[in-house]
Amino acid sequence: MTSTASLSTKLVRVGAGLLLVALASIGLTLWVTWQLEGGAAAVNEAGRMRMQTWRLHSVVLAQGPAPEVAALVAEFDQSLALLRDGDSSRPLFVPWDADVRREFAAVQTLWAEQRAPLVTPFPDAGTRPQAPPHAFVQSIDRLVLAIEHQLAGYTAILNLFQLLMMALAVAGAVFMLYTGYLYVINPLANLRLGQRRLESGDFAARVDVDTSDEFGQVAAGFNRMAGTLQSLYGNLETQVENKTRHIEAQRARLEALYEVSAFLASANTVEDLSRGFAKRVRTVVGADAVAVRWSDEANQRYLMLASDCFPLDMQDEERSLLAGACACGNLPPDARTRVIPIHSHGPGQESASMRYCERAGFQNLVSVPVRLQQRLLGEIDLFFRGPVALTLAETELLDALASHLASALEGLRAAALEREAAVGEERALLARELHDSIAQSLAFLKIQAQLLRSAVQKGQPEKVQATLDELDAGLRESIGDVRELLVHFRTRTNTGDIEAALGETLQKFQHQTGLPARLLVSGHGLPLAADVQVQVLHVVQEALSNVRKHAQARQVEVEVVKGAAWRFEVRDDGAGFAPEAARASSHVGLNIMRERAALIGARVEINAAPDRGTSVRLLLPVHPVAASSAPMPLTDLPDRAEPAQAPAFPPRPVATVAGSDTHAAALLQAENP
Repeated sequence: MTSTASLSTKLVRVGAGLLLVALASIGLTLWVTWQLEGGAAAVNEAGRMRMQTWRLHSVVLAQGPAPEVAALVAEFDQSLALLRDGDSSRPLFVPWDADVRREFAAVQTLWAEQRAPLVTPFPDAGTRPQAPPHAFVQSIDRLVLAIEHQLAGYTAILNLFQLLMMALAVAGAVFMLYTGYLYVINPLANLRLGQRRLESGDFAARVDVDTSDEFGQVAAGFNRMAGTLQSLYGNLETQVENKTRHIEAQRARLEALYEVSAFLASANTVEDLSRGFAKRVRTVVGADAVAVRWSDEANQRYLMLASDCFPLDMQDEERSLLAGACACGNLPPDARTRVIPIHSHGPGQESASMRYCERAGFQNLVSVPVRLQQRLLGEIDLFFRGPVALTLAETELLDALASHLASALEGLRAAALEREAAVGEERALLARELHDSIAQSLAFLKIQAQLLRSAVQKGQPEKVQATLDELDAGLRESIGDVRELLVHFRTRTNTGDIEAALGETLQKFQHQTGLPARLLVSGHGLPLAADVQVQVLHVVQEALSNVRKHAQARQVEVEVVKGAAWRFEVRDDGAGFAPEAARASSHVGLNIMRERAALIGARVEINAAPDRGTSVRLLLPVHPVAASSAPMPLTDLPDRAEPAQAPAFPPRPVATVAGSDTHAAALLQAENP
């Protein structure tokens, strides 16, 4: 019969039976051992009673004092009571049977006869009983022998239990081995035999299933697996061929997708990107011609960005298509990749573009919408001169290529906008620097020129000379500001460490002022980001500029402390100033430093005192991040294209500032002819 119990249930049953037998044997052994321990303690106590008897009669024969005799009598009474009642804490108890009870009663009787004369007061010590206790000691010996006889029986029982436990251990081991062979080893051997037959190519191999336990379930699964392998082996070559073709097709699609993605990542202009994309897509799908069209912002017109193997006359006609005028450029918002038969339109319904396609020999058009973040940006038109049917994998490949094209074009447009924003930000920075330095000096020179004209007209030579001196000083100050701006904008930072840029700045400062300057760097910290380094460097340069203009110092130190929060400090031993005066004034340099520090979340601390020098400290936060400018709106591609015009993307390159170095060199030459 087939066993319905699981393997774990069988093993639990066997183990539980053996455990119960072992527990019973252990319990009986413990009980017998307990009896032996209590009986041994009772034998010792009975032997102690014999000693007490001899000691008591020795004291009586020696005519000892009455209190000592009474104490010995009480001690003997206590021993009798201990044997009678037992003591579980020691343990001590008498293994009672009929012989032991009879001998214990005899001992009690003899003691009662001898106890009364011992505790009765006598007028003369010589009148106490002096009979030897031989009969009483023999009675105690018989009690000890009775207890020892009872303990000998318990010892025999214990030895028997030990033999039984040894036999049970051997039998349990044999039983467990047999059970293991029956329930584990034999089923595993059958499974291994079937596995070897299956490995040798015998797919008809089966394993007998005679249980419903875990091994029976495994055997049934093995039989199902063998049956499946036997059925699959019949058409294995066909399946391998089909799988090989499928894998090859997937590899070709992945290779095409990788090649197009790598090309899109390396293209730098829209023309190169769209032209190369069109050529590669046509090769991948095996189309006869391809056109990449881009819609304007309102989706009113579709402009042809690029084409490959497209007829020249059709390129001129379809460079700009109105939406809905043809099958090309007629995409609803929820359009999907689809196959459009070109010859299906009737003579009265076909458009001029469809007629051009028919004359060129095209029979089918595959329209692939180009989307980015659910926005319809354009389409890819694939033309075929024969029948075409797209599989799901080919449709997914075309959608993926279109998505990569949209991302690449959007990336080029975003890069152009980013460059334009960077140029605008740099121009704003130049304007702010010029306004804060040279513009104020020019305004001062303009006022001095007006004063000079007025003094010349009034014939005031002293005032004319004073005004000329002011003009000369103002011009020198303006030239110094220009030199300092050139130092600022020529200095470059290192994304790994700012020490090199600070060292270069200090070298230029020493060359410009002739003052000794030291750079002190300590600590360890993560490198600062490049945009953060730029702001830090400009704050340090502005502090050095203030030293050059106002401090009248003899030496300068720049200290950099690296750590979780960086610290930069510019110290000089110059004239200094009162902190109240700095807070009350609108000093341009201090405002510029505070503005730049605010861009990276830092703060500027100024410690100064008259005739004690000045310390400008820049304290950075733990994670400094330069504040980015407001995000610029990203317009669609092309921005606003008119019909029959080239695409408006990318915007034309913004001209960079040129000639500044030449102009600055001329100013420096004017100062140092």
